[in-house]
Amino acid sequence: MRGRVAAIVVGLAALAVVAVVGLAVFDAVDDIVSGPSGDCTVTVAGHRVEVSGEQAENATLIAAIGVERGLPARAVSIALATAYQESKIVNIDYGDRDSLGLFQQRPSQGWGTEEQVLDPVYATNAFYDALEQVEGYEDMEITVAAQQVQRSAFPDAYADHEADARALASALTGHSPATFSCDLDGGAPSADAELTGTGLTPRADAVRKDLLGRFGNLSLGGYEPGGVSTGHMEGSAHYEGRAVDVFFRPVDESNRVRGWAVAHYLVGNADRLDIRTVIYDDRIWTAGRDGWRDYDAPSGPGDPAVLEHRDHVHVDVFA
Repeated sequence: MRGRVAAIVVGLAALAVVAVVGLAVFDAVDDIVSGPSGDCTVTVAGHRVEVSGEQAENATLIAAIGVERGLPARAVSIALATAYQESKIVNIDYGDRDSLGLFQQRPSQGWGTEEQVLDPVYATNAFYDALEQVEGYEDMEITVAAQQVQRSAFPDAYADHEADARALASALTGHSPATFSCDLDGGAPSADAELTGTGLTPRADAVRKDLLGRFGNLSLGGYEPGGVSTGHMEGSAHYEGRAVDVFFRPVDESNRVRGWAVAHYLVGNADRLDIRTVIYDDRIWTAGRDGWRDYDAPSGPGDPAVLEHRDHVHVDVFA
């Protein structure tokens, strides 16, 4: 993987055993109804952005792919500004002429088949593929870099979304910790609690698979079984198979940034994945409560980095 600074370990714990595993088209988008606004918010350097749950899922996907590819936050800013302008960060199945999807890519112009450009993962990677061919894009104005990729009839329109895109990119790539939050209900319908072969409930295993899919080929293993359990006190979701840990070791600034990218991604997809809690870097987000809060680590034996979740992101799902 390009740009990987440190290995990531996905750790799973179930019951009493811990097992470590791992415009272009103004008219086309003006009437989009993408759900209630303000489901999720980000505030960076005093600039506040509100997005719907659907927009948040797409924005976190765009950012996660950028992180997985080892691209700078600038690339994510450019991609988000483009998606804002082209589709309002909604995966629409219509547009000007044959334009489709998040980036309004045209099959007739070589972007791929209709099915491909409507796949957000494919469309995002195609955008980044084209952006990386733009020499010096990292130092260009966002609107100039976006236009080099899109060849829009309205090249200046991307600048209208620069501030929002920069704030989202800074949070979702992990450079602005605990700044992205979603306001969700504090519950979810009950689901199958029988543990899968990974020692997780189906919901928790879905989170594990989603993380592996979004953040690339994770490095699995490398820590002694049971070495993480020191911070798991009685009542922990780990002992019910409802929790996944994503490790970032050693604890340094580079891994801290990557950890916050994963933590914010999980919050942005909490509704889809039935996530209850995300804890990282001594901060906690809980569905049904407002924003990130200081984490009151449980007392007990163990490595302080584990107790305070400074070396790993903890995520658990509803039962």
